[in-house]
Amino acid sequence: MAQYERVDNVRLLVVDDDPPIADLVATVARYEGWEAVTAYTGEQALRLAGDFRPDIVVLDVMLPDVDGFGVLDRLRGSGTMVPVVFLTARDGVADRVAGLTRGGDDYLVKPFAVEELMARLRTVLRRSAGAGSPRPVLRVADLTMDEDSREVRRGGRRLALTPTEYEVLRYLMRRSPTVLTKAQILDHVWEYGFGGRSNVVELVVSRLRRKLDAAAPGPQDAEPLIRTVRGFGYVIRRSER
Repeated sequence: MAQYERVDNVRLLVVDDDPPIADLVATVARYEGWEAVTAYTGEQALRLAGDFRPDIVVLDVMLPDVDGFGVLDRLRGSGTMVPVVFLTARDGVADRVAGLTRGGDDYLVKPFAVEELMARLRTVLRRSAGAGSPRPVLRVADLTMDEDSREVRRGGRRLALTPTEYEVLRYLMRRSPTVLTKAQILDHVWEYGFGGRSNVVELVVSRLRRKLDAAAPGPQDAEPLIRTVRGFGYVIRRSER
């Protein structure tokens, strides 16, 4: 099994069954000073993910063996929360919903500009990187977030969050009990226009709710911490009961 020496720069895995596309993205990333490897099938991607241990993955949906969604499911099933940006040739809502609800962090529709892809990768990486001086632990009810260790716990149980889920939750917790609009969350977390595609916020919030509710003591009776304020947006706060 091949082994790769870890270096201090970004490690990118590019997965696409069209070698010219995969090689182009990898070449541009190398010009950025990143370390990049390519895979052209789902099985090859899974092997490289274990050997290369990437910091971020560009993952095509349409692959000749295991599709991109299956690759992501197996990555998440193995316990890795590596951020994933999907590429799809189909500009359909179903593909975007499937990718985001499965734990993807972003998506880009083909054909795309490599410059835009690199910008999105940098944004996702910023979400997943802890930086700055020590910060206090955020608390809402029995939910805690340590911004230095990036650990999130509810009732003592640790939650496994993707970088995007973590950043949305952190924004909600920092601003609690303020109600945040979808536009505010998009601007803060994604840092670029989504052209009105606010359903991405709904999908990530829905994933967060499921994880928070599942971690609550007595989850069948737990009251959701993240609340929808109809006509306004979302807020995270303790129960008013």
